[in-house]
Amino acid sequence: MSVRVYATPEQLAAWLGKPAPADADRLLARASEDIDDALLTAVYRTDAAGMPVSPRVRAALTAAVCAQVEYQLAGGDDGTGAAGKWDSVSIGPVSMSGRQQGAGDASDVDLAPRAHRALKRAELLPGVIW
Repeated sequence: MSVRVYATPEQLAAWLGKPAPADADRLLARASEDIDDALLTAVYRTDAAGMPVSPRVRAALTAAVCAQVEYQLAGGDDGTGAAGKWDSVSIGPVSMSGRQQGAGDASDVDLAPRAHRALKRAELLPGVIW
């Protein structure tokens, strides 16, 4: 199964305001998978390759994928999701850290806030009534 990638390295560079990372193609593919996972119940028209037909939906998916990569880069995640498996909390003199327990629901996507907003504005998230 081929992965649909909703943004190009050039689009990512424009989003970030600086050159795209050397592994941009890999990061964009993984972020596109995250967006697909977040949109499992979304309904929109696609072409034979599974890409959205609507320019509005295409733009929303591009923005969401770029936001997802930006979010992962800012959080130190390399696109694997491993960064989300560890926690660390400090409040004043109290510090707690350790491995988070449980795999969580497979449909849980650590979705970037900007990605969430782009998908919400395009009426692609669950619970949106058309």
